[in-house]
Amino acid sequence: MAQAALFTSGGDKSGTLDLPEDVFGIEPNEHAVWEAVVNFQANQRQGTVKTKTRGLVNRSNSKPWRQKGTGRARAGTWRSPLWVGGGTTHGPQPRSHSYRLPKKIRRLALKSAFSDRAAAGRVVAIENLELEGIKTSELWKLLDKMELAQSKVLILVEDLDEKLALSARNIPNVIAMPAREVNTYTIVAAEWILITKGGLSRIEEVFA
Repeated sequence: MAQAALFTSGGDKSGTLDLPEDVFGIEPNEHAVWEAVVNFQANQRQGTVKTKTRGLVNRSNSKPWRQKGTGRARAGTWRSPLWVGGGTTHGPQPRSHSYRLPKKIRRLALKSAFSDRAAAGRVVAIENLELEGIKTSELWKLLDKMELAQSKVLILVEDLDEKLALSARNIPNVIAMPAREVNTYTIVAAEWILITKGGLSRIEEVFA
């Protein structure tokens, strides 16, 4: 049974918490994780790169020289890809790089990433994470007390409120998000996963 260290809302260790076996206790599938990470990065690409073809190059429409009698090879346009300043052949054009992975692969990758972090002892739980106000220093002190402040931390909560979102965004390498929106890339990119009890229930409800 996969377990996580349990902390109180004040950052004091209070014991351990059992994690759902079918989410945090499977044999990680490295290829599925790789597929999910590549898919995430491909979906983030803008795809706006573009080169000019011979039809787009702004050069003269006149024939460079007459067809016969010069001793040179015949040429009909200044825009030929063979010439400096001419168009590009088979160059990149604007397009979408996004594609969709099968649902089973996405789920397997997510569970594999969770299980890998749990097996490494990199998952910790907290009773709740309700801040008194929008205060970055308050969240920093809590993470520092839990010895997580110097690491890349992914905070998963049941519902992300404004206080936590604004307090976490100014801390380097800390990402806070609703548990139901977590993806494989953010899990792999984080060194530690800090999850509330409510967030854990939501993960079990959505992904188990």
